[in-house]
Amino acid sequence: MTDKRKGRYGMRVLVSGAFGFVGTAVVRQLAAAGHQVRALGHRAEPPAGLPVAEVVRGDVREPAVWREALDGVDAVCHLAALTRGRESVERPQSHWDVNLGGMEALLESLPSGPGRLRVVFGSTAAVYGAPERQPIDERTPPAPGNPYGESKLAAERLLLAHGAADAVVLRCFNAAGTGDVDETRIIPRALAVAAGRHPHLELNGDGSVVRDFVHVDDMARAYLLAVEQPSHRAGAERVFNVGATPASMREIVDAVERVTGRPVPLVHRPALPEAPRLVADTALIRRVLGWRPERSGLTRMIEDAWTSPSP
Repeated sequence: MTDKRKGRYGMRVLVSGAFGFVGTAVVRQLAAAGHQVRALGHRAEPPAGLPVAEVVRGDVREPAVWREALDGVDAVCHLAALTRGRESVERPQSHWDVNLGGMEALLESLPSGPGRLRVVFGSTAAVYGAPERQPIDERTPPAPGNPYGESKLAAERLLLAHGAADAVVLRCFNAAGTGDVDETRIIPRALAVAAGRHPHLELNGDGSVVRDFVHVDDMARAYLLAVEQPSHRAGAERVFNVGATPASMREIVDAVERVTGRPVPLVHRPALPEAPRLVADTALIRRVLGWRPERSGLTRMIEDAWTSPSP
């Protein structure tokens, strides 16, 4: 069938990393739109209530696993990755193995023959590094500052150059909102302090550093739109930023205190040598895919993260 607004629907879509924070949101968006989801990951069974039709268990670095997972699918959302920039400095090889090695295995396993398989790749704003010009658009020259960003950029380039893939790359900024319980991230960490699980929140410098945040459900809708987009014409845009709401660390703390009604004691550490502002220009994805953030107000993201069940 054909959806006259965006293209095909009722597709069989493979999602790698389907049981992660962003992956579960993508699975729900796809299923709600009428697509059948096959999950690729390390778990034999999906979390309770996640609308997955079937699961292929295995390592994304193994071509044989991809060949099994790809059988009969119409599109792929490849999200499986190691994603912590600071950790990648300490463990660079593991990030290269998973992030680039997983892409190499996927592309080696793509079916040959007529037609190209739509592959939507979850990349990252880390590929840009710390450009001076803000906001950051897709024409900004990549200059990643850690192995995480470098490995993702290498995987992007490999995918975009591969003839058997109808590729879309989503350079995602900071996901937040429902299910955000990873306390290495600022919003869950501040909420954990408000909940009394930690005595204080450590901030580098005065908290004026600004980053771009987007609700995980809005981010997931970008994947849905990318999957449903009609096949690419030569020269069409294939790389899109996904961001929504610039906020400083101090603004996040203030919003957490408002939402929870509880204090978030702070300990200020010396400022790090980091970009003062990293903000997404999303004009391209709005124009080409018709994407708009709907849940990405700072208060809404914090409210949804606050009401998420504890891990």
